[in-house]
Amino acid sequence: MPSSSDDFQIQIEDVSQWDPPEGQQGQGMMLHTTRGDIETILHSDTDEPPTRAILWVWGARGGFDGPAGGIFGNLAEELKGRLTSLRVNYRNPAVLPESVMDTLAAISFLKATGHTEVVLVGHSFGGAVVITASTLSPLVKAVVALSSQTAGASGAGRVSPRPLLLVHGGDDSRLAAQCSEQIFEWAKEPKEIVIYPGAGHGLNECKDELHDLLGKWIPERFEAHQ
Repeated sequence: MPSSSDDFQIQIEDVSQWDPPEGQQGQGMMLHTTRGDIETILHSDTDEPPTRAILWVWGARGGFDGPAGGIFGNLAEELKGRLTSLRVNYRNPAVLPESVMDTLAAISFLKATGHTEVVLVGHSFGGAVVITASTLSPLVKAVVALSSQTAGASGAGRVSPRPLLLVHGGDDSRLAAQCSEQIFEWAKEPKEIVIYPGAGHGLNECKDELHDLLGKWIPERFEAHQ
């Protein structure tokens, strides 16, 4: 995992705009780092930018949309008047240390743009990414891991005292719900776990319920820090 070693350092050298893939809402922001370029999509109320942000990362294949019918982009747009969102596409998907560094670089970008509190949300492989990254930045105030793998998530106990929300589908055939149950055992309070019976890895069967859960849970975690 990232440390003081030169092998595990990343710095942003410049930021530029780019054109996100067709159909993606938000503003493309390219983070030019010492380890390569990181594609991100920013959702923010430019008239009065919030100081609180959500950082979203997906699975081992990278991308921006997230599970449950593109819930990352949907919630990012809905919440942008209250919370900034930054969706991050890994430079090297499925490589945990590099993906953690991408997440930390994105947190640094948010800090540089005036954000003082961040909630991390990750799906599948991204669950391990956000659990690990949360322990390496004081800006992180809460963590959400959706359909998370256990590999790379054994440090869940160090997320505390930040709240940790684990969500899994009861019929996940790729990563069984027992993965989140194991992470829940590793974690310390405050922690919550929600299992949706009948839902698979992509959580499409419970997308409305998940939308409502995250749309409430994430803002409440920020309010708890007021």
